[in-house]
Amino acid sequence: MKLIQAFLEYLLLEKKYAKHTIISYQNDLESFLNFLETTYGMASLKEVNYAQIRSWIVLLVSEKKSNRTVNRKMSTLKTFYKFLIKTKQITENPLQKHKSLKVPKRVNVPFNKKEIEEVLQNLEIEKGFIPLRDKLIVELFYATGIRRSELINLKIKDVDFIQGTIKVLGKRNKERYIPLLQVLYKSIQNYLVVRREYVQDNDYLFITKKGNKLYGTLVYRVINNYFSTVSSKVKKSPHVMRHAFATHLLNEGADLNSVKELLGHASLASTQVYTNNSLKELKNVYNRAHPRSSTKN
Repeated sequence: MKLIQAFLEYLLLEKKYAKHTIISYQNDLESFLNFLETTYGMASLKEVNYAQIRSWIVLLVSEKKSNRTVNRKMSTLKTFYKFLIKTKQITENPLQKHKSLKVPKRVNVPFNKKEIEEVLQNLEIEKGFIPLRDKLIVELFYATGIRRSELINLKIKDVDFIQGTIKVLGKRNKERYIPLLQVLYKSIQNYLVVRREYVQDNDYLFITKKGNKLYGTLVYRVINNYFSTVSSKVKKSPHVMRHAFATHLLNEGADLNSVKELLGHASLASTQVYTNNSLKELKNVYNRAHPRSSTKN
């Protein structure tokens, strides 16, 4: 357990991982250690070989764990054993030659422009603090592509009306600045006026009706509930809003590198996930426009 604790402290203090990610790593490692103790009578994670890890994979699959879940647990072990090599606890990673299980590609269908406009129009009609707050949440998600956790942690001081930007604290405490659309200025200012009636000593931009900081499930419900009235898509979440932001920008001609910077991705590989839908749109435009296209005949 001392090794696990040292690893978790490394993730928190050096790698700046989010707390919920660290809890997930801890659960995976403790589950694996429990498996070793029950199956092999082992109390140390340093003496593990791949055959033992493989037998854990077999057990997880037999328990109907999805391939995606199994892969995540293996990723935890890989990172853990890399840490043990880095700290000279072991000399070889037992997962060095491990190949991930195949998983079906996730297809996140983004909200289209009409669906987003309908939600905003519906919220425009409703009166009061909650519709005003929720409308701004939808607008900010769509105008900036920020993550749910980033939105929750926005503070009033992060909004700079003079520069026309918001400061976002992303993964691993990496800051980035995102331009604010002019149309958002009025929405933010209107919201801040009404917000003062509920609380004045809370620095966070978005609050509950009781004046507390927003939490993840509430933000999810905001998106899911409002979009359920206008969209038949299976998944309706803040991440789908992020997907819509990226896809619509790419469809309108934004370059991949710019979208990468706006989203706060470390590499282009992460951003390329969003190119599938824009590629479909590009094909449609191409087929409609090219002189030799069969759709023009």
